[in-house]
Amino acid sequence: MTPRPQPPLAVLERLTAARGRLDRVTHREHLPARAARHADWPQDLRPELLSAIRELGVPRPWIHQAAMAEAALAGESAVVATGTASGKSLAYLAPVLNGLLDGAAGTARGKPNGRGATALYLAPTKALAADQLRTAESLLKAAAAAGPEDAAASRPRAALYDGDTPFEERDWVRRFASLVLTNPDMLHQGILPGHARWAPFLRALRYVVVDECHTYRGVFGSHVAQVLRRLRRLCRKYGSDGPVFLLASATASEPAAAAELLTGLPVTEITEDGSPRGETVFALWEPPLTETAGEHGAPVRRTATAEAAELLTDLVADEVRTIAFTRSRRGAELVSMVARERLASGAAGVPPALGLDRRVGSYRGGYLAEERRAIERALLEGRLLGLATTTALELGVDISGLDAVLMAGFPGTRASLWQQAGRAGREQQGSLAVLIARDDPLDTFLVHHPDALFGRPVEHTVLDPANPHVLAPHLCAAAAELPLTEADMELFGPSARLLLPQLEQRKLLRRRASGWFWARRERPADLVDIRGSGGAPVKVVEADTGRLLGTVDAGAAHTSVHEGAVHLHQGRTYLVRELDLESDCALVERADPPYSTVARDTTAISVLDTEAEVKLGDGVRLCFGSVEVTNQVVSYLRRRLITGEVLGERPLHLPPRTLRTRAVWWTVTDDRLEAADILPEELPGALHAAEHASIGLLPLFATCDRWDIGGVSVPLHPDTGAATVFVHDGHPGGAGFAERGFRAAREWLTATRDAIAACECEHGCPSCVQSPKCGNGNDPLDKPASLRLLTALLA
Repeated sequence: MTPRPQPPLAVLERLTAARGRLDRVTHREHLPARAARHADWPQDLRPELLSAIRELGVPRPWIHQAAMAEAALAGESAVVATGTASGKSLAYLAPVLNGLLDGAAGTARGKPNGRGATALYLAPTKALAADQLRTAESLLKAAAAAGPEDAAASRPRAALYDGDTPFEERDWVRRFASLVLTNPDMLHQGILPGHARWAPFLRALRYVVVDECHTYRGVFGSHVAQVLRRLRRLCRKYGSDGPVFLLASATASEPAAAAELLTGLPVTEITEDGSPRGETVFALWEPPLTETAGEHGAPVRRTATAEAAELLTDLVADEVRTIAFTRSRRGAELVSMVARERLASGAAGVPPALGLDRRVGSYRGGYLAEERRAIERALLEGRLLGLATTTALELGVDISGLDAVLMAGFPGTRASLWQQAGRAGREQQGSLAVLIARDDPLDTFLVHHPDALFGRPVEHTVLDPANPHVLAPHLCAAAAELPLTEADMELFGPSARLLLPQLEQRKLLRRRASGWFWARRERPADLVDIRGSGGAPVKVVEADTGRLLGTVDAGAAHTSVHEGAVHLHQGRTYLVRELDLESDCALVERADPPYSTVARDTTAISVLDTEAEVKLGDGVRLCFGSVEVTNQVVSYLRRRLITGEVLGERPLHLPPRTLRTRAVWWTVTDDRLEAADILPEELPGALHAAEHASIGLLPLFATCDRWDIGGVSVPLHPDTGAATVFVHDGHPGGAGFAERGFRAAREWLTATRDAIAACECEHGCPSCVQSPKCGNGNDPLDKPASLRLLTALLA
């Protein structure tokens, strides 16, 4: 039985009144309810589809749904950028399914249009695609029931086509599905290279839906932009007039500009949100200090993970349907496990006989497909009262009926914060959102400075399809699919023509009279990792039974499934017996240790080649070139559950991992530092703060995302012989960002200094020198010294 929604303020007051928590809420923000604004559907929608939509519970559309449908039916590509739970799915599904029903009706009447109209849906996650499949199928079935007698036999079919689709089903999808739901990875590696088998589908392609398009940012977004251009090119080959692109985004700054970069087409912007919304109470929450001392004797706050587990326990005990977002897969498993144990033991004040512990689960990447589908169904049907998850459920999966959202740590951007908070309150009931601060300067600042969250717009979506490091491999992939011609240069942009001679020189492309051909035997699509995941996933296998539990991304294996690591899976605890890197396999065994594990690593950077060097001033040099970034996991800590107390450290002997990439760096001599009044003990914090601030400002000059670049600051670097700050591309071979920083160095570093100087904070905050991605917990940082350092640098 689904519990009744509860007023969010009352829920928060019960949480704070229990267990002495009154002083943990640092701020409450009340977002009032919003009334609905309706419009009428365009007259061109088929009557059976309108009947199906009404059966779904939507008698009239909201204004943005009607506007999206009207633009699509007029043949305009459009992006709808409205709040979470605002019905964006129906905004694009209505015109898409209308087109498919039109095509099916034409085929049934014997019109010579082949298989009828087709549509392609792209989602960044498998969970979202599976969710949309359920919605599309229910609408198509209802439309068939409301249509002519023969409509059921000829109705369009929707199907998933991703890595989980069995090979025996894939041929059926290619031949018969009208709506194919997939992801950019499968489009890049599976559909486009095998386009000949998809020819009938591509010939009839009328609509392409790009859902949650704000997630396509940085290098990943730039790769997806080129994948979409390759798709448009092949549609043109097979005689399609060009599909209409319909994009959906969370609330974002300038969504049309980002959508046009992504698709290469003019896009109509729809941002006026007509959906109703229940009130939201947003609480900023700071966990209490513990009696445990840190590594340097300083007091330590209770972990956000432990606090989230306790709050989730109490909310489930109160029958408040809750989702808890964590920053890591291990965090999601730990929150779920602790909450279930407390409910099963009666520690939450409810009888164990009620079985509430069985109504708490976890969800993350790396689960097997059948596990993910079962959890999604349980959440959708209300059988789960509490769920701990990573960002895998941040996107628009329909999880209606939730009352509360917990966020164990700031998710990194304001856009993600609002996306996660919007998961609750989807049925117009009030909702509670709680941001629980980690013991980190960034989170601490945010919960004590609410204007940094509630008084500022969300971030821009940044991508650069013309980046030559992204464009070059896609030109190769396009040439392998169909020889490149001069006519294609307009599609791929002016940079493409400049790159072709370089690709010829590298013997990747061969020019003939009819165009440029791929010159090697391997498939170029297999050589491009559009997500930058770092290789094949590592399989997690139960040692005693040989049962596959799930997978871990290659880039995270060294830190999460090293020998001795505690691995959590679906509320069960395992110890890693062995990590076999040659076979990409981690063997685990059931265990119940009273601790968790945290890997410790070291990062070093060495200069391989200095390609350019300029003198900025006395004692200051700016350089650009190739570097090697070496990261090695060297040990792991065992921490007591809940308190986080360190029980010991054990060494590890894992091989180092190296990234050869490009960097811009600047050096400062001791004389210059002395002239800037920077003491030796201030130098590490000054360099570190300047590094963070410069990384934060580089996207203004290099059209990149903060997550695409990294940095290292060293008081005395062996290769330069001086205090040095490196900012490097986070992708093998480089992505062009560091080079752009080098060419705009004076403007970039001046903007960095000005941003620090203009910030009103005293010791540093997220607006100036703190970073949401710092691996050292934003320590040490010295804002005043960094300002003196940058001033001396630019003198």
